[in-house]
Amino acid sequence: MAQKVKVEVDASRWIGSLDHTWNYIGYDECNYTHSLGGVALIDKFGRLEKPYYMRAHHMLCTGIRHGFYKWGSTNVYIEDKDGNPVYDYETFDLMIDTWLGHNCKPFLELGFMPRDLADPREAENGRAYMFSYGSVTEYQIRGWCQPPKDYGRWYDLIFNLVSHLRDRYGVSEVETWYFEMWNEPDIFYWHGTVEEYCKLYDYTEAAVHAALPTARFGGPATTGSSDPDGGASRFLRAFLDHIKNGVNYFTGRIGTRIDFTSFHTKGGGYRFDALAEKQIPSVKQLLLNVKVQSDIIREFGYGDLECVLSEADPDGWAAGGRYDNFNLNFRNTEYYASYVMSAYKNLYDLAEAQRMDMRPLAWAFMFEGERCFEGTRSFSTQGIDKAVFNLFKLLSKMGRQRVALVSGRDLDPMAYKDLNGTEEGPEIDGWATCGGEDSIQVLIYCHHDDWDRKESFDIDLCLENLPMRGNVQITHYRIDASHSNACAEWVRQGKPDWPNDGQREAMIARSGLEFYEAPGMAEVRDGRLERRFELPTHGISFLDIRKIR
Repeated sequence: MAQKVKVEVDASRWIGSLDHTWNYIGYDECNYTHSLGGVALIDKFGRLEKPYYMRAHHMLCTGIRHGFYKWGSTNVYIEDKDGNPVYDYETFDLMIDTWLGHNCKPFLELGFMPRDLADPREAENGRAYMFSYGSVTEYQIRGWCQPPKDYGRWYDLIFNLVSHLRDRYGVSEVETWYFEMWNEPDIFYWHGTVEEYCKLYDYTEAAVHAALPTARFGGPATTGSSDPDGGASRFLRAFLDHIKNGVNYFTGRIGTRIDFTSFHTKGGGYRFDALAEKQIPSVKQLLLNVKVQSDIIREFGYGDLECVLSEADPDGWAAGGRYDNFNLNFRNTEYYASYVMSAYKNLYDLAEAQRMDMRPLAWAFMFEGERCFEGTRSFSTQGIDKAVFNLFKLLSKMGRQRVALVSGRDLDPMAYKDLNGTEEGPEIDGWATCGGEDSIQVLIYCHHDDWDRKESFDIDLCLENLPMRGNVQITHYRIDASHSNACAEWVRQGKPDWPNDGQREAMIARSGLEFYEAPGMAEVRDGRLERRFELPTHGISFLDIRKIR
């Protein structure tokens, strides 16, 4: 028998706004921005609600301007045979135009190092970094993560780039963007020292704000860690100490401007392993990372700044798939959606407890040429939307005025006895919002870190003090193993790597939001309404209740 869980919504108890802080996504392969599949997915995000911010790696790299796993390039900076800089904005502008043309905005990661600016000190046998079209080169292996050979030329690159963007798109537009310094400089993405990163930050900040004083610039986009004394924590402390108390490498004065902070957080990690054992990610681990790193930010007095978790994901290997490690199949299923929902809801609560404005960015996009449901961390596969993308559709439907929602299984992942809440069981929680006097939105999710947990719960939803009277229309959407889940249809079709037209049509037909029950009417009596339904582990229900005009 299914366990009964009561969920109560009090529409008269307003508990502040529900800021839609989740409108950020990112990906490694910047050139996917202007690929056919990339443009199609960007367009889908642009249709959801307010603009989504797009962050991509390799925006300043040198190459053939074509995306493939973990690589991209724009050739924005090349030196001619005499060593003079040549700026080329064609590909860069194409990416910006694509984002803006589909109601999205740039979250510009200023990196990585162009080939001709890379300090060659790590090159083998004293050779400069080599570059040849279509091959893996020394530059592609290690040159892109080097400090610049000339900080003055780096300054000129950034100043000219931001000036170009300002002139092309206008001050009022560009000042709404983000400019972020590099990516994960505490690990292999940066082959310099902490001091050299701080120097790069100072020169970059000076260049950005010389071109556009109102630009929003920050960082350091370090990795997340739950160890207060670990490498990520030490790097973040050193960086914050420098910008607060250190001598600015560019101006010679004390301190450096920062407009927002950023770091990353993951719930686990995977590697290639053809014989991998079961390994599940952890919402608690993701939250612990955020608690420790945000404490450090508050320690240095920057807690009042917006903090972008510029990668916030179940795990840390976007381009890996089910053929690399069978565990990564979870990204194809409804589990990915319920994990993200649990993570975002608990991050929102943690941000309120920390009195910080935290904004999670999902490091997920799409991959051109992959097999169907490859298992990569993506929102769509071969143009077929996954269940996790349907979650973002639901989130876009939430109102802005939050009202009280109390669940009988409102668990706190931070208090789990282990990283996965094994003893505590599935968490059931959600949000409720009021859309004026004529609508209420209720999102209820059930999640457990173990994808093999198959419990089912009888939800007794009681809404009180509703502003509507009389008949209302109820629309009930669902994401679970059999709703809004094209992967289930892919399995039914025999798991084809390359679906034929009929198979593809069948999957696309199941890739959108689906009703749990047919839309219908109910009567609100004395401001009260009750609904009862079944909710499985890794299920999400969204109810939109509207007054009939």
